[in-house]
Amino acid sequence: MDFIEVAVQAPQDFTDILTAELSEIGYDTFMDTETGFNAYITEGVFSETELQEVIGRYQGMAEISYETNKIAKQNWNEEWEKNFEPLIIGNEVSVRASFHPRPENVQYDIVINPKMTFGTGHHETTTLMIENQLTVDHKDKRVLDMGTGTGILAIMACKLGAKEVVGVEIEDWSVENAAENAELNNCPNITVHLGDVTAVENDQPYDIVLANINRNVLLADMAAYTKLLKNGGPLVLSGFYTEDVPVLQEEAERCGLIFETKREKNNWVSAIFRKPLM
Repeated sequence: MDFIEVAVQAPQDFTDILTAELSEIGYDTFMDTETGFNAYITEGVFSETELQEVIGRYQGMAEISYETNKIAKQNWNEEWEKNFEPLIIGNEVSVRASFHPRPENVQYDIVINPKMTFGTGHHETTTLMIENQLTVDHKDKRVLDMGTGTGILAIMACKLGAKEVVGVEIEDWSVENAAENAELNNCPNITVHLGDVTAVENDQPYDIVLANINRNVLLADMAAYTKLLKNGGPLVLSGFYTEDVPVLQEEAERCGLIFETKREKNNWVSAIFRKPLM
């Protein structure tokens, strides 16, 4: 399967909104560049018309342009290696590629080799999710990671002491990549399933449910997440904007969840809801 790289030239003030808009139409990997960012999408999903519609909404506000390039799957490593820099989150977690040296003075070291998969930790939503995970007790817990991507949040759960972690992802190459990254991080207790929430709908309830996807999927699947969560367990969400919080909170409360806390970064949000003890 081949991919389309869209090299977007745009002012920094517009990169967040553009990446958010593109993620809604199938782009699942983004890399910052000196002049904007690169966005990646599978060739079969790519639509020039949809891309032009997104770019066109903001061209009147700033000087924005783009170029497209076809990339074979086997050339993906070369692309991300040119752009992927190590990251430190909360002074506790390092996220790096296997060719980077391990930083000193971090408690948790995560090694990610992405293969056209969203989730290197550089996007605000992933960073916010990890920051929230650091506040949640994972010791000996069963954890569900919806939309696992590279498996970064599942790996974080493993390193925080989870006894079992199940990842779910709709793209086959993401399933493969998450499994490889789990092995790379010595996390044999991570398993990854291909599919959506229906792939785990008959599982026994989990102690923790993680979901870093997007607003529409979160709203559609909130009831399913609630059903999959043990009483007293936290549901940690991200992939939405500050202005989306009220509608997500309304749906969560309709499902019987209680809002606990949230973190914000560049208008992105990660929130924790909790299923009450019965």
